[in-house]
Amino acid sequence: MENGKSSGDKSSLKPIRCKAAVCRKAGEPLVMEEILVEPPQPFEVRIRIICTALCHSDITFWKLQVPPACFPRILGHEAIGVVESVGENVTEVVVGDTVLPTFMADCGDCVDCKSPKSNLCSRLPFKVSPWMPRYENSSRFTDLNGNTLFHFLNVSSFSEYTVLDVAHVVKIDSSIPPSRACLLSCGVSTGVGAAWKTAQVEQGSTVVIFGLGSIGLAVAEGARLCGASRIIGVDINPTKFEVGQKFGITEFVNSMTCENKRLSEVINEMTGGGADYCFECVGSSSLVQEAYACCRKGWGKTITLGVDKPGSEICLNSSDVLHNGKTLIGSLFGGLKAKSHILLLLKRYMSKELELDKFVTHEMKFEDINDAFQLLLDGRCIRCVLWMG
Repeated sequence: MENGKSSGDKSSLKPIRCKAAVCRKAGEPLVMEEILVEPPQPFEVRIRIICTALCHSDITFWKLQVPPACFPRILGHEAIGVVESVGENVTEVVVGDTVLPTFMADCGDCVDCKSPKSNLCSRLPFKVSPWMPRYENSSRFTDLNGNTLFHFLNVSSFSEYTVLDVAHVVKIDSSIPPSRACLLSCGVSTGVGAAWKTAQVEQGSTVVIFGLGSIGLAVAEGARLCGASRIIGVDINPTKFEVGQKFGITEFVNSMTCENKRLSEVINEMTGGGADYCFECVGSSSLVQEAYACCRKGWGKTITLGVDKPGSEICLNSSDVLHNGKTLIGSLFGGLKAKSHILLLLKRYMSKELELDKFVTHEMKFEDINDAFQLLLDGRCIRCVLWMG
């Protein structure tokens, strides 16, 4: 590995040669190869990845063959790293700082970042772009033949080094275990935040979670922290109930054994008229409709977190929307402002309120990333953390 200088003289920075797991074709094994990582430009930070975790969004875009898919690409977006160098106009982090990269920007200056009502930065709005956020048609990655490698979700953590916009990094305490802290870079924050910030689940409320993958389990953890009295998990896999109980799931519905009833009918009967909060964590427009149908009339909230296929539509009866007084809302990154709320979640972890250890079921070497992908595809892990050399 050939490192560029990380001194205060930004003009002397050079490309770094390092290993990356490159996705060259949809659905094919990632290729471990050496690449070049360019120096950071103004408002950018180059970081050395300590460890990275696998998220279902990585699987989704690894499989995807239609736009916004593009190849060759460096996937990965849930990680922790150390600042190796900074570009001009970067003042909030310095070389040596421990940081979490986040796919959501938090510039701190736009009207949305300043408002408590939103976490959707308008200066650097979220999009699945293959480029750097401030520099359209600009990548910091090339292979050794000089060919461009595309970015992913503003992070690209399946590389020993990566470059991010400073709006996408959060400085954290270096004493926090990296394999736990990295979970708050995406998945756990998304689920816990959806219960805590987006839904604002109250003490004693009834919650239904559709899909008990890692995001659904993180919603359960968030609902538990908020004091929900009933947390009903819904999944096609009956073994998920045993797992879910560790995260606060109190009851379980196997959606494959509802006989002649709609899933929403079963939930409405269980809850005496519907749940206070329903979370769709699968990415299915039909499940969003079912979730909406079984949240309580008058005040029920349906929160959608799952990533569906591009172009999928939700069909709701306009009269039902008018007369039922329900809320349907999307939750991106759990409604969290990365640079403030992640620090609060880390504080709750260190005080042993937020339980992160139970999310990590596997830890492996970066070189074994394709084996880790298979674990996730087979449903044999919640979170697999990959350690760089």
